[in-house]
Amino acid sequence: MSPTPPARRLRLGLPRRVFSQVLLMQLAIAAGVAVLATGLFLAPLGDQLDDQAMRRALAIAQTTAQQPQVVRDLRTTRPAPDGPVQRETERIRKATKAEYVVVMDRQGVRWSHTDPERIGEVVSTDPGQALAGHEVMEIDDGTLGRSARGKVPLRDSDGDIVGAVSVGIAYDSVRARLIHAIPGLFAYAGGALAVGALAAWLISRRVQRQTRDLAFSDIAGLLAEREAMLHGIREGVVALDRGGRVRLLNDEAQRLLGIGGEAVGCSPEEALGQGRTADVLAGRVTGTDLLTVRGQRVLVANRMPTDDGGAVATLRDRTELEQLGRELDSTQGLIDALRAQDHEHANRMHTLLGLLELEMYDDAVEFVGEVVGDHRVTAEQITERIQDPRLAALLVGKATVAAERGVVLCVSDRTRLPDRLVDPSGVVTVVGNLVDNALDAVAGTPHARVEVELRAQGRSATLRVRDTGPGIPAERRELVFTAGWSTKEPPAHRRRGIGLSLVRRLAERQGGSATVCEARGGGAEFVVVLPEALAEPDLGPALTAPAAPVNTTAEEESR
Repeated sequence: MSPTPPARRLRLGLPRRVFSQVLLMQLAIAAGVAVLATGLFLAPLGDQLDDQAMRRALAIAQTTAQQPQVVRDLRTTRPAPDGPVQRETERIRKATKAEYVVVMDRQGVRWSHTDPERIGEVVSTDPGQALAGHEVMEIDDGTLGRSARGKVPLRDSDGDIVGAVSVGIAYDSVRARLIHAIPGLFAYAGGALAVGALAAWLISRRVQRQTRDLAFSDIAGLLAEREAMLHGIREGVVALDRGGRVRLLNDEAQRLLGIGGEAVGCSPEEALGQGRTADVLAGRVTGTDLLTVRGQRVLVANRMPTDDGGAVATLRDRTELEQLGRELDSTQGLIDALRAQDHEHANRMHTLLGLLELEMYDDAVEFVGEVVGDHRVTAEQITERIQDPRLAALLVGKATVAAERGVVLCVSDRTRLPDRLVDPSGVVTVVGNLVDNALDAVAGTPHARVEVELRAQGRSATLRVRDTGPGIPAERRELVFTAGWSTKEPPAHRRRGIGLSLVRRLAERQGGSATVCEARGGGAEFVVVLPEALAEPDLGPALTAPAAPVNTTAEEESR
């Protein structure tokens, strides 16, 4: 025989679902409010009914005391069960449905009573206040039981007190009115409770839809998982409410954007300032994989609206990928340069071989000297004007590529840049971007020419790159510095529209500027001013050697 399975314990307590808990709590609140309101209404209702009964008794007593016949009969007759006072008061009692109407003289002797046998006896309660000229309202016990009473003095035509009138309303009738009012009150309370229950059910259903019928423990778990996920992933997440204000920033977003938790509650413009990054987060720029530059970082942003009218934006750091892309471009440029040099070198070797085979030795020596001398002169002219080795190597290393593309790149005879660069890599980036843009602009045009000028004054460096291309229309001269904007098709491994944006940001980071205007004689002229580019002043005179043809390779994105 298999053992008997243990009985399941009945678990008592609140239900787990948010919908059930909210409904239960709202029903409890509605029932409690209904009971409390009913109790608060019933508590003063008894006092109000007592007061109404006493005032009614007082009004009957006042009306009786106003009858001149009662005063006359009180003075001219004796108290008797069939006397005129008894007949008049009984008429009033029956007409008003009072429990009793008692007329007494100044000694407190009854002249009328509901029970005729008590006529002629002294009243059971003290009539002193009424006989002293005061009106009295009270609830008291007498010979007929508990009643609501009203007592008034009885005056003659001269205003003298000759007795008093006491009227009683049976307290049972007051209690009956209270009991009669309770069912109606409960009906109203039940109706209010039903309406409250219906409203509670509707609200709970809405809560059920919004919480996806989850339990509180599930919601707490989801919140814990969300916090762990948001602060653990390597993508920046920015959540905005329906008013366009930041309501959530994870750690990576704070790092990529360079802001802190104080940005929560602010609009993108207030947190980041005016610019493309704020426009992307605010939804004024639409699309997928939108490029933007924040500081020195290249970011890819995607924005997705949410059901509550807000939005969630994700940010990915493409800085390293852009650097790899630039390195790939540089490598490709070097490969193209080597390929061109290999082709040129093969032609020269064939020429030299032919001269040797023809025994034209003097011509062969002269040919070799010309070839070697051209390259030496080019390198010497650049290094004399640009003393920073990395920048000079950049221009010298691209000479063959420029020649292969049919472009003459000249270094201005006013160029003078000492070896005092604070950030050589930044200057190389700026020069590489601008030269590469200029080469792209003039490639394939007749008499293609690019001129580079680098001048130093104190700690400031000014870079000018002029080309003979089609130029940039005036309405687009600010647009070309916008991240993500380009007139050219992007290469396969990355996007365009970043290079000139980086140039301006590198310049502005040093307190400088980057602008573009129309070059003398046509084309475009880019001017970059770097106020803190040099470590110390160098005011030596500029060299005046003739311009040398130079070629460059791509370092940044083309405009």
